[in-house]
Amino acid sequence: MRPGRIPPRFSALRWPSAKRLRPLLLTLLFFLISATLSAQQSPKDPAFGLNPIRSYISSGWNTLSRSMSDCVTFADSKLTGAPQLYLPADFPEPEAVKQLETRCKVQVSNLSPSSDRLGKPGAAAISPPGLLYLENRYVVPGGRFNEMYGWDSYFIIVGLLRDGRLDLAQDMVDNFLFEVEHYGAVLNANRTYYLTRSQPPFLTSMILGVYGAQKASGRENRAWLARAYQLATKDHSLWVAEPHLAGSTGLSRYFDFGEGPAPESVKDETGHYREVVAYILAHPDLDQTLVVRKGSGQTSPLTAGSTYSLQVCDVARPMGKPDCSVASDVALSADFYKGDRSMRESGYDISFRFGPYGARTHHFAPVCLNSLLYKSEKDLEEISRILGRKADAEQWQQRAEKRKSEMNKYLWNGQRGLFVDYDFIQQAQSSYDYVTTFFPLWAGVATPEQAQALVRHLPTFEQPGGLVMSPRESGGQWDFPYAWAPNQLIADVGLRKYGFNKEADRASYKFLSTVAENFRRDGTIREKYNAVTRSSETQVTAGYHMNIVGFGWTNGVFLELLHDLPADLLQKLASEQGINPTTAH
Repeated sequence: MRPGRIPPRFSALRWPSAKRLRPLLLTLLFFLISATLSAQQSPKDPAFGLNPIRSYISSGWNTLSRSMSDCVTFADSKLTGAPQLYLPADFPEPEAVKQLETRCKVQVSNLSPSSDRLGKPGAAAISPPGLLYLENRYVVPGGRFNEMYGWDSYFIIVGLLRDGRLDLAQDMVDNFLFEVEHYGAVLNANRTYYLTRSQPPFLTSMILGVYGAQKASGRENRAWLARAYQLATKDHSLWVAEPHLAGSTGLSRYFDFGEGPAPESVKDETGHYREVVAYILAHPDLDQTLVVRKGSGQTSPLTAGSTYSLQVCDVARPMGKPDCSVASDVALSADFYKGDRSMRESGYDISFRFGPYGARTHHFAPVCLNSLLYKSEKDLEEISRILGRKADAEQWQQRAEKRKSEMNKYLWNGQRGLFVDYDFIQQAQSSYDYVTTFFPLWAGVATPEQAQALVRHLPTFEQPGGLVMSPRESGGQWDFPYAWAPNQLIADVGLRKYGFNKEADRASYKFLSTVAENFRRDGTIREKYNAVTRSSETQVTAGYHMNIVGFGWTNGVFLELLHDLPADLLQKLASEQGINPTTAH
């Protein structure tokens, strides 16, 4: 036998492909991490029972990490077509990127100057759509969300820092700074079809989180902070200029620069816009200008997207097909699509908080957005003081105080004791109770008296599995009965900031135990949970229906809430992990 030749009895074996081996290797990694943690902790340790879920999260940071050197980074289930990577218009192609064209079969090109920044007219017409280049690693949420998202990443970074993954957290913040520098702002996510909108602004919170971790580890980097400050100031400017101004209120709104249907919704939310038309026509009490009626075959400048036929049909007979006649054609109005897109910038897609299917999102000054901008202005004041820029700090302080004054004027309802969204078109406060009423606590904008009033409304939102988004069941995933990690964290941190630790402990324990109970049942962490049934089984009927496994921000929030939990509740949560989930509660 010649040296190196495979013996005949082995040559017929079919070795597993790399694709098949990957799940096995990840499973092995999971158990190795779990075993390591278990070896480091005694069974008498109060947190011992939480090892499996902690190891799931720890290994998840690696499983959910992406970079431009990994072929899986370019997959996009929301759209079809060959993988495409776009570099900034003025950016030379890195040597590592050149290898992707053959290794990952990725087409690489530069954006044109007419479409290389958020809001530029050519951005919405980029074809074929593709991934936008980022220099560093990042963590994705999971599933269909295979890119770095704007507000998801804040909660992911909170978890990374709590888990000691400073380098990866800083890589993600550096990617956002790259986005601001080369794409004009923090984007909804790094895909070309997101060059029309941003997401809730958490950039300064991410920057200060990483800077604080740097300092605590003896790696303080003021030069990095100074660069981050300049780019965060640029990102902030997006929200305080047209078209992101909420009329004459002095407050801000969500607003997508694009027109017509959101590209990612057409394929990945099959039938969604048809459902919207049916819902609006079935509810004549709603604003019917959201749809435009047309004669058959006619066009209208007021519409965009698909046209739908209204038919009059005989009642179906057994074994027979009903006879139908076309009564008219209808289409969703261009203004509906503007609201739909702006709702997606808000991150709360889909909720009925801003009208049916979020149709009027761009008509409101929202509590969440303006709380975040107040927090950003206070953060920029703090960073200015760290950098010794006294004049800048005074300007940011003045801007924050002005926003606080306008929020109290337009968003605070003293009679009800709630912060509410403001419809600046109708010049009226919303009556739609929403969990974002707790954002002013997290941001520090509420007075102690306002905080006390808000706490009295906890029963409106509190359920066995945590805080629901609203008391209204619309069928949308961002309404009743669903609890989401980011809003749970915002509310709990806000409650603690104003001294309501007992209430925060109770609400966070409900959410943590729900996540842990479902993890015991199926070994996964999910995007959202039913707070009434304490289950990951969801019955969303309006819009996006799935409940993704992963899941980046739930992982991060779980770690942070766990850290703030008192020792007795931590021990109770850990001990429950050995209990059969059907008898745990």
